[in-house]
Amino acid sequence: MATEFILNGRSARFEGDPDTPLLWVLRDTMHLTGTKYGCGVAQCGACTVHLDGKNRRSCVTPVATVAGRSVTTIEGLTGPAAAALKKAWVAIDVPQCGFCQSGQIMSAAGLLAVKSRPTNEDIDHAMTGNICRCATYVRIKQAIQNAAAEVGA
Repeated sequence: MATEFILNGRSARFEGDPDTPLLWVLRDTMHLTGTKYGCGVAQCGACTVHLDGKNRRSCVTPVATVAGRSVTTIEGLTGPAAAALKKAWVAIDVPQCGFCQSGQIMSAAGLLAVKSRPTNEDIDHAMTGNICRCATYVRIKQAIQNAAAEVGA
């Protein structure tokens, strides 16, 4: 049985085991490698995508659960907040190794979608569960604040 869904604004179809984690469908079948495999148990956030606009850990999401729904990956993340986040990330040189950054940006975009002027507490809460082994948390927070200020300006 095929699983059909919207991927980055386009129709997508997966022919395979409906229990296959969405992450593997994205990476291996759809060849969208921006979403990363980190821990495999939804603890690190490297695999964060948006499912119907909300943050979702793709490593523990069976592809069957996205049938008929909209999935957005870092490759398809668009809009003023996404552009401001990407610009802020580059401007203050957030990434070190870069491995977790797509998940970090997806979570940050999820936050800005529901709260255009987040407080430090809001950012801390929203980014909990997105682990950066390089510990760039201060720059990540600053980038989110800068993006929020730019979008809200």
